[in-house]
Amino acid sequence: MYDYIKGLLTSKKNLPTGISITVETGGIGYLAKTTERTLSEMPELNSDVKIYVSLIHREDSMSLCGFLHKEERDLFEILQTVSGVGVKAALTLVDEFSVSELIGIVIKENYKELSRAKGIGQKSAQKIVLELKDKLLARQDYLIPEATDVTQNEPECAVDAKNVLFSLGYSREEVENSIKYALSACGEKINSEEILKMSLQYLAQQ
Repeated sequence: MYDYIKGLLTSKKNLPTGISITVETGGIGYLAKTTERTLSEMPELNSDVKIYVSLIHREDSMSLCGFLHKEERDLFEILQTVSGVGVKAALTLVDEFSVSELIGIVIKENYKELSRAKGIGQKSAQKIVLELKDKLLARQDYLIPEATDVTQNEPECAVDAKNVLFSLGYSREEVENSIKYALSACGEKINSEEILKMSLQYLAQQ
């Protein structure tokens, strides 16, 4: 329903009951739950800001979660497709790890590293790794199939990075441009993890 909100940052709160921000636009203040990571990157109060939001609809309530970066919002939503992972756990994981760190942990199946996040036990971590890896690397559901083809002179390891970027909601043009940048920047470190990391850095600057 909502993709992003642009407006004036009127409130930043870090309370025991939760972390939140308020963005005012068109005379309406939108309250959004967020993470300490996002809060630390927010500008000063009464500054212009753009946040990417996710609408949480429950039987008895509706709320927003907001992030400065699109890939964080999209990964937050993908995390909740894993059975047993709700809003709280998804926020915790996106707060504990950067997007590239979390994806790297999942791809390497390092559930022990994942379980260091508060409230994430080893069984939950194993389930997240199992289900999320399939979702991130799947060539259907999230992806445009023909977009996963390897282009001329492009290494096979670029395909997995492309798939993850498509699963995070980036367009084909954004993915192709970021992969091209990453391949030129990685030097001898040509692997899916490094390509993905450099691609995300490129996209965050656009």
